[in-house]
Amino acid sequence: MGGYFSDIFNGSKSLLIGMGITFREFFKPVVTVQYPYETIKMSAKFRGHIELIADEEGKPKCVVCGMCERACPSGCITLGSVSVEVEVDGKPKKKKVLSKYELDFTKCSLCGQCVENCNFGAIDFSKEYNLASTRKEDFHYDLLKRLKEQK
Repeated sequence: MGGYFSDIFNGSKSLLIGMGITFREFFKPVVTVQYPYETIKMSAKFRGHIELIADEEGKPKCVVCGMCERACPSGCITLGSVSVEVEVDGKPKKKKVLSKYELDFTKCSLCGQCVENCNFGAIDFSKEYNLASTRKEDFHYDLLKRLKEQK
């Protein structure tokens, strides 16, 4: 019979402690963001999916060296290039030009190896965080196309 009353006492004690915490928190300011109408500012260290960086002319800085593609442990980056003849000091030279830069974000682990291995500063993390969809195809990004749309 003694265990019965001690259970009631301990239960009442924990109930009062819980209600005290609830009462204290009730008068503190609200920290909830009303999501569709308000958004929070992302921190400088936030890692979204990668994005191409443009140079002064609006073209991608990427020189198609392939370091990002090789460094990616998930294999989610696919590069494509086209050889173009460019005249340098009156002499024709072949140069690779970026024709395709695709990211399969469903495979990406956001490890940052691609960004760290890019010696040209051609890719960086985006601040885009509102990524939601019911279709897998919505997470296959053509980053070259996205860069051209940003102009």
